[in-house]
Amino acid sequence: MKILKSQRVLAVPEGVEVSLKARKITVKGPRGTLSRDFTHVPHVDMVYDKENNQIVCTMFFSTRKRLSSLRTVTSHMSNCFDGVTKGFRYKMRAVYAHFPVNLNIGNKGEKIEIRNFLGEKRTRTCVMAEGVTIKRDDAVKDGLVLEGNDIDNVSKSAALIHMSCLVKKKDIRKFLDGFYVSEKGVISDE
Repeated sequence: MKILKSQRVLAVPEGVEVSLKARKITVKGPRGTLSRDFTHVPHVDMVYDKENNQIVCTMFFSTRKRLSSLRTVTSHMSNCFDGVTKGFRYKMRAVYAHFPVNLNIGNKGEKIEIRNFLGEKRTRTCVMAEGVTIKRDDAVKDGLVLEGNDIDNVSKSAALIHMSCLVKKKDIRKFLDGFYVSEKGVISDE
């Protein structure tokens, strides 16, 4: 069954400037600028209503599968608004049973070196994605804090750290060593 008209309205927060042209959106806020390209998503009409300061996304004659793309587009826009106003933060922890992990953060918080993982001599290096900074968590031992405006880049950087420390050729139920995301969300005003 096709739905005749589906519409989702997204309110633009105060202090955020939006430019929308040919399904390409650019969002400017107090923390920076983010842009997204939705030209690959068919059948979604996007209009920026300047009077009411909102973005209206409309889809005609949509099935349930096509309707999910409408929700995805509005979720990406909402994440852009949160990113340029508040920013995103992921907290990670190092877990180890016997060999303590040494962490070196270099290049002004854009690179991390992991040493002595499972007693190995090899150094594992992870370069953060663009716009993501990493620092130590003072409240938690062996904790890391990743911050940035783009949720895709912050989560990608956390995944790179996690994937670089996967245990190979061992029983992962027994060898739980690695880096795990313990908390994620927007940066709260502290």
